[in-house]
Amino acid sequence: MSNILVLGASGYIGTHLVPRLAHAGHSVRAAARHRQPLEARGWTDVELVEADALSAPSLDAALKDIEVAYYLVHSMGAGSDYAERDRRAAHEFQNAAARAGVSRIVYLGGLQPTPTTNATSAHLASRAETGDLLRAGPVPVTELRAGIIVGPGSVAFEVIRDLVNHLRVMVAPRWVRSRTRPIALDDLLAYLEGVIAIPEMAGATYDVGGSETLTYHDLMQQYAREIGRAIYVIPVPVLTPVLSSYWLDFVTAVPTRIARPLIEGLKLDLLADDRPIRALLPVPLLSYREAIRSALEAERTATISGHWAEAALPYPNFTDDASFFSKHVRVENTASITVEQLWNELTRIGGRNGWYAYPLLWKLRGALDRLVGGPGMRRGRRDNVDLRVGAALDIWRVVRVEPQRKITLLAEMKLPGRAVLEFQVNAIDSQHSQLSTEARFHPAGTLGLLYWYSLIPLHGRIFKGITRLILKRARARVERSTM
Repeated sequence: MSNILVLGASGYIGTHLVPRLAHAGHSVRAAARHRQPLEARGWTDVELVEADALSAPSLDAALKDIEVAYYLVHSMGAGSDYAERDRRAAHEFQNAAARAGVSRIVYLGGLQPTPTTNATSAHLASRAETGDLLRAGPVPVTELRAGIIVGPGSVAFEVIRDLVNHLRVMVAPRWVRSRTRPIALDDLLAYLEGVIAIPEMAGATYDVGGSETLTYHDLMQQYAREIGRAIYVIPVPVLTPVLSSYWLDFVTAVPTRIARPLIEGLKLDLLADDRPIRALLPVPLLSYREAIRSALEAERTATISGHWAEAALPYPNFTDDASFFSKHVRVENTASITVEQLWNELTRIGGRNGWYAYPLLWKLRGALDRLVGGPGMRRGRRDNVDLRVGAALDIWRVVRVEPQRKITLLAEMKLPGRAVLEFQVNAIDSQHSQLSTEARFHPAGTLGLLYWYSLIPLHGRIFKGITRLILKRARARVERSTM
């Protein structure tokens, strides 16, 4: 058994890899820039630390006494300068690993197009460069290169799912004819875990892929058949990668900042030659259809927990026709009150206290919900001050309460999707605090998208008003108490 660091433990792969390594008996240290997402995972027997890949002191602390370090960091969602950030992070990490005496680095990169194509994408080039920079140090690196990962929350898989769920007739770009070898999440995790037990795999790079070579058209059609839906895909030459990214932003709920860098790579065949790794580590591979079933089952059985991705959180009774990621609107405001004073007002929301802004609209929404068989606003709340997990709150259900920090509400009204309303309190200093209000909607099908876009003009006004008035009432309550 090894002392293992997983840097990027709050990310998609890290979230799934950490408990797997701990269950196998390794001593695991999970590291991310912020400790809070790690604490929300509820992991046991895992050490949690904060570490920034661009901060040498934090890396030195995280790597102390570590034998094997998994490097699962990338800055793709951080903006257009992600390649430069990844370059600096890889340089800092390989130096820190050398100083700490780490025996091996395991890095998950991306499949590369064959040299004969003479083409790549900025994202894929950055992933390859990161591997090169890690290998520039003295610590041996095992690099695994994967393409599409089939699992709940995988960006490429969620793009496919949203397209199938939201469109029956699909005008698609030419990249739907590109070929790839999608790999099930569990199979990729088996490779990542298995490589550290084979010494001769140190210092080598391996492609990993699933059991089938499929086009993106095949991926969508097989997913549609798996869920019992018919779709029609019409490839057209006019949708460039840039236009495709805007189109996907409109049709899917996958965050644009994450999806857009990936689109360029979809125009390329990304075919894994996994013969070298399978000669050493013959992991049994799921078919694509089997991987789909595994992903959907994982979502259906998910419990409420902190998730790897912002604005993506499985809830009880989550159904596969709803987008994993969400469309969302977020507003923020500040006031000269303490966190405790703001929290005392926030926890009074709903019931007889109402929803502060636009009360007539809330009453109308409740009445419409009752007409279609929903609970409407008649349930109110049992206690006008105390707010507990599991309690009904008008058309919502309380699913998370983090005292003096966060309240998460799940909509129980009749909707073409899943809706979440979340309030978060942050301290600016000892006498000033900030309230953030975020509404998230996981659309289900075309009707869900139409519902979301039809309400965009109202959402900003309603939630901005709620946020402003909660702060105003909290301030007024403080002033009354001091009179």
